[in-house]
Amino acid sequence: MSELEIAPGPPDGSPDDVAVADRLSARTHTEPLLRRMLALADLLAVAVAAVFVGLWGSGPTASLLLVLSAPIWIVTAKLAGLYDRDHRTLRHLTVDELPWLVVWTLSSTALLTLLLAPFPALDPSSDDRLLVWGTVLGLGFLFRASARGLWRRITPPERVLIVGDGVLAQAVVRKLELFPDIHAEVCSRIPKCAELHERLHEAVEDVDRVVIACSELSEGLLEDILPICRANYIKLTIVPPTRGMFGTATHLTHIADLPLLDYNTWYVSRSTLALKRVFDLVVGTIGLIVTLPIFALAAAAILIDDGRPVFFRQQRVGEGGSRFRIFKFRTMVRDAEAKFHDLASLEEFDDPLFKLKGDPRVTRSGGFLRRTSIDELPQLLNVLKGEMSIVGPRPELVDIVERYRPEHEFRLQVKPGMTGPWQVFGRSDLTFEEVLAVEREYVENLSLARDIRIVLMTVPAVFGKRGAY
Repeated sequence: MSELEIAPGPPDGSPDDVAVADRLSARTHTEPLLRRMLALADLLAVAVAAVFVGLWGSGPTASLLLVLSAPIWIVTAKLAGLYDRDHRTLRHLTVDELPWLVVWTLSSTALLTLLLAPFPALDPSSDDRLLVWGTVLGLGFLFRASARGLWRRITPPERVLIVGDGVLAQAVVRKLELFPDIHAEVCSRIPKCAELHERLHEAVEDVDRVVIACSELSEGLLEDILPICRANYIKLTIVPPTRGMFGTATHLTHIADLPLLDYNTWYVSRSTLALKRVFDLVVGTIGLIVTLPIFALAAAAILIDDGRPVFFRQQRVGEGGSRFRIFKFRTMVRDAEAKFHDLASLEEFDDPLFKLKGDPRVTRSGGFLRRTSIDELPQLLNVLKGEMSIVGPRPELVDIVERYRPEHEFRLQVKPGMTGPWQVFGRSDLTFEEVLAVEREYVENLSLARDIRIVLMTVPAVFGKRGAY
């Protein structure tokens, strides 16, 4: 039998056949379960919207019509692809589908209005439509995120076979460690693509996904493994072997059957920068007003624990290498900077990055403020002053920036941020190279939509407290 042929399965009813059937059943059970849970989350959001319309809208009749329209909402969600994206990528978050959630809620509300147009007495008012749209969008996002979290708890993680043993393969393993929401674990590894070719059927026998991350990837291997993965419902992920060549500013497009990689090499438009500044001012102002009670509690905790001063100011480097004073709640003893050289020297570190887990200078209240990121709230003042942005690269110390090599200076092309890629992708658990990688991707693909996405991802990152010290 040639290598391109798929080996026939065992006879019907044999022990091996039963084992294979069990594995396929388990493999094909979890994805439908997730789709059903997401549909239930959407129905729940519509139901709550119906209750709101009954209480604060046009009344029980409009509420009942909205409940009866639930199948329309499910169909439009299906058409928007909201039940079919999770299995297509290694990592899919609810925040990734936010644009499609907006499309779904708008189109469903418009379709409901269109269907009721011939019946003026039943036509929902503009206030009803706005209430329904806002409620389903907000609660739909929340309920879908909760459904995915529950699904991860009640289903076993995806079993992953990694092919490769170099930098690319290690990067995949590292991402699985950093992001538990991927819901996957490495169950086996094959160091070479050639070895996978030799033991193709055996290698993929008990896995849910194959990740090929080796430099010797060939078209022949893909031709062999694709039909086997399709026949056994195994997901396949390919890490491009020329990752460094492709970089992060690429977009995959197609002209007919020809795949093309397009690079973002143009400047950021003035309108994007203007929108980003408006976003900073709006979010910064609202954030400052909302968190004023937290400011008071944090200040009281610092005063009781270690006295004055409450705030800590330190010189940092901003956009274009400009220097500014960053505001933070004080989390260390008063002479912390003087004691730094007793603990370490920047010259001892290979990379221009300093982080110390279990820093003895941190006060008791400071430890809590750091873990919850409350210590960073005063940076809202820096945002309003225009020295920082809500989202951007990590604001660094002057001494660290002075050790930058030329390839590090891209971080100074935009304003530093209160949150950013480093915050949502691992915080202080990231190595310097990993920080550079995620921040380069951000800088090279700057957009307001990306800022909103990172802000939404910051909330679970802060509550999760991973990498905060």
